[in-house]
Amino acid sequence: MATEAAPMDEKAKRMRDLLSSFYTPDPSISTPTSSISTSFDNINGPSFDADQYMDLMIKKSNLDVLLQRHVQMAAEIKNLDTDLQMLVYENYNKFISATDTIKRMKSNIFGMEGNMDQLLHKIMSVQSRSDGVNTSLFEKREHIEKLHRTRNLLRKVQFIYDLPARLQKCIKSEAYGDAVRFYTGAMPILKVYGDTSFKDCRRASEEAIETIIKNLQTKLFSDSESIQARAEAAVLLKQLDVPVDSLKDKLLEKLEQSLDGLQINPDEASKLAEHNVSSKDEESNNQGPAKIHEDAVRGFSEAMRAYREIFPDSEERLFKLARALTTTHFENMELYIRKRVSAADFLGIFRIIWEDVVLMDEVLPEAALSDLSAEAAQVTLKQFVARTFSHLQQDISDTLLKFDINQKEVVDGEVLKVVLEASGKAEFRQLLDENTGIFVKMNDLLIGWIQKGFQDFFRSLESHFLVLSGKTSSSNETEGLVEGKSSEKIHAGLILVLAQLSVVIEQKVIPRIAEEITASFSGGNSQAFIPGELCRVFHAASEKLLQHYIDTRTQKISNVLRKRFKTPNWVKHKEPREVHMYVDMLLQQLEEVGKEVKQILPQGTFRKHKRSDSNGSNTTTSSRSTTLHSDKMARSNSQRARSQLFETHLAKLFKQKVEIFTKVEFTQESVVTTTVKLCLKSLQEYVRLQTFNRSGFQQIQLDIQFLKAPLKETVEDEAAIDFLLDEVIVAASERCLDVTPLEPPILDKLIQAKLAKSKEHNNNNNKTTVSS
Repeated sequence: MATEAAPMDEKAKRMRDLLSSFYTPDPSISTPTSSISTSFDNINGPSFDADQYMDLMIKKSNLDVLLQRHVQMAAEIKNLDTDLQMLVYENYNKFISATDTIKRMKSNIFGMEGNMDQLLHKIMSVQSRSDGVNTSLFEKREHIEKLHRTRNLLRKVQFIYDLPARLQKCIKSEAYGDAVRFYTGAMPILKVYGDTSFKDCRRASEEAIETIIKNLQTKLFSDSESIQARAEAAVLLKQLDVPVDSLKDKLLEKLEQSLDGLQINPDEASKLAEHNVSSKDEESNNQGPAKIHEDAVRGFSEAMRAYREIFPDSEERLFKLARALTTTHFENMELYIRKRVSAADFLGIFRIIWEDVVLMDEVLPEAALSDLSAEAAQVTLKQFVARTFSHLQQDISDTLLKFDINQKEVVDGEVLKVVLEASGKAEFRQLLDENTGIFVKMNDLLIGWIQKGFQDFFRSLESHFLVLSGKTSSSNETEGLVEGKSSEKIHAGLILVLAQLSVVIEQKVIPRIAEEITASFSGGNSQAFIPGELCRVFHAASEKLLQHYIDTRTQKISNVLRKRFKTPNWVKHKEPREVHMYVDMLLQQLEEVGKEVKQILPQGTFRKHKRSDSNGSNTTTSSRSTTLHSDKMARSNSQRARSQLFETHLAKLFKQKVEIFTKVEFTQESVVTTTVKLCLKSLQEYVRLQTFNRSGFQQIQLDIQFLKAPLKETVEDEAAIDFLLDEVIVAASERCLDVTPLEPPILDKLIQAKLAKSKEHNNNNNKTTVSS
C-alpha cells in the first residue's frame, strides 16, 4: 500500500501544479512545489518538445512500456478534464455572487457625484465663515494671550517674594521635601535676578535653606529616625547640592545595623505567624506584629532605593545586605521549625519572608533574590516535611511508652489514629494548596518529598518498633526514647502489641496511605513510595516481634526452671509428698501468657491434634502408662524398672513422627502452644543435665503427670505436648540411678491432693476478692 501511495501523491501534486499554472496570470509566479527541472523530457515544463520526447521514449522503452504510458497519459488527461470541470462547478456560485455584488455596487453609487458636490460646497462655505471669525477675533486673542503671560509672570514674582515665608512654614511643619521643591523651583530666577531685584528674598531664602540643611543632617544621623526617613533626608541633601559622598560609609553602616531589627526571631515567630493569618482572614487595621514588620522592611527597601540613587557605586554593598537579610530569614526559619510547628504557622512565616523578598527584589532586581530564596526555600520546606514525619513518629513512640496491658485497646486506637491521620495529613494538603508563586513551582518536588517521607517514615517506624521491643539496639535518634529499657525491663505485652500493630500496618494502614497518595499526592517521583516493599518489611517485622515475644516469655520461664533444677541435690532427693512449687510457677507464667494473647491477638480456629500410636488408634499417655503398669504389677521393682525403660525406648520406634515446632501464626492458640513447647523443651534439657536418685525420678514423674491435664486444656497440639512430656520422663529415666516409678494409685492420690489444695486456695482468693 505504501508503494502505491507515493505515485498517487506525486500525481496529485503535478495536477495541482498544472491547475495553478493555468490560473496564474503571471507565468513567472510559481509555487515552491512547482519548481520542476526544465529538461526536455519534462512534459509539464514550458520548454517541452514533443518530438524529442517521443524519440526518447521509443529509444528507451519497448512496446509494453509505450502502451502502459499511453494508458497512463489517457487516464491523466481524463482526470485533468474532470478536475477542471469540478473547479468550474465549485466556483460557479462564487461567480454568480460576484456578479450580483457588482450590480448592487453600481446601484448604490448612483447619484453619489451630486451629493459629493453639495458636500464640497458646504465645506467651502464653513471655511470662509471660519476665516472671517478668526480675522475679527485676532486682535482680542493677542491681547488675552499677552495678559495671560503677564499674569504668569506676576505669579512667579509673587512666589519669589513669598518664598522665605513658605520656607519658614515648611521648617515649622518639618515638610522639608516641600521646602526643597520650592527652593529648587525658584533657583533659576534667583540665579539671574538674585543680586538685583530679589536680593533680600534670596538672602532670606538662603538662611532658611541653611537651617533646613542642618535639620536634615541632624535627622540623617539620628538613631531615633526610621531608615526611610534618613534615606529621604539624604536624597533632599543631594538635591540641595550638599556633598553626601563622604557620608556613604556611615549611612551604609547604619543601614547594615538596622538588619538586626528586621530579622524574624524564632521565639516570636509563632505570634508573628498567628497575626499574619488573622490579618488575612480579618481585615484589621491595627498595628500588629506582622504589619509593623512589613512597614519596617518596606522602609528598608525604600532606603536601599534611595541610597542606590545617591551612591551609584554602592550597589554591590546593597546587594550584599539584601542577600544577608534573605539568608538570615531562612536560617531563622530552620531554627523555628526544629520545634513542633503547624503547617499554618509555617506558611504564615513563609509568606512574610516571601513578601520581604518581593519588596527587596523590586528595588534590587539585579541581586537575584528570587533565585536565592528558591534554593533556600527548597531546603527549608524539605526539612519541614522531614520534621513533620519525625514528630509523627514521636507521637507514636510516646503512645507506646505509656503502654498498659489493661488499656491495650486504647493504645492501639491512639497509635492507629495517629498513623491513619498521617495518610491524609492536613499539613501536607495545606502545603499543596498554597498558591504562593514559589510553592507552585515546587509542587512536584513537594509531592516527591511527601511520598519519600512516607517511605522513610514507615522504614524508621519498623526499626523503632524493633528498638522498643529490645530486639535491636537503639540508635542515636531513638536512644533517648528507650533509655534504661533493657530487654529484661521491657514489658512483654508491649512486644506483642508491636507485633500486632505491624500486622495492622501491613494489612490496613499501608494500603490506605497508598490510596491517599494516589488521590491527593499524585505526581512527583512515582517511585518514591513503594507499598509492596513496605508491606514486606512490616510482614517480616511482625514475625520477628512475635518470635521475640515468645522468646522473651520462654526465657523468663526457663530462668525459673533453671533455678529449680540447679538448687536441690537430686541424688539425695527425698520421696515426693506433693507436686513441686515450680509447677505452680510454670502454670502461672503460662496463664499470664494466655491472658496477654487473649487481650491482643485474635482467636484462631481451635484444632485439637491428638496423639496417635503406630496402628492409628488414639490413646493418651496416661492410659498407656496404666496398661504398662498393670502388666508389671507382679514383677519386682528392678525388673519393672528395666522393663519400663526398655518398653519406652521400644515404643519410640513405633510412634508416629510428631512435628513439634511449626510456623507461629498470629492467633492466641498458636502463640500459647509454641510457648508451652519451648518451655517443655527447656525442661527436658535441664533434666538431662542432672543425675537423679529414685525419689528424684519419682518427683519428676509426679510433676509431669500433673502438668498433662492443664497444658492440654490450653494448647491446640496435644500430640506434641504428649510427646514432649514423655521426652522429659525418658530424659529423667536415662539420668536416674534407680528407675523405680511411682505406683499409679499413689500417683493419682498425690495429684488429687494437689488439685483439692489448688481448688481450696482459689475459693479463698475469690472470697477475699468479693469481700474487698
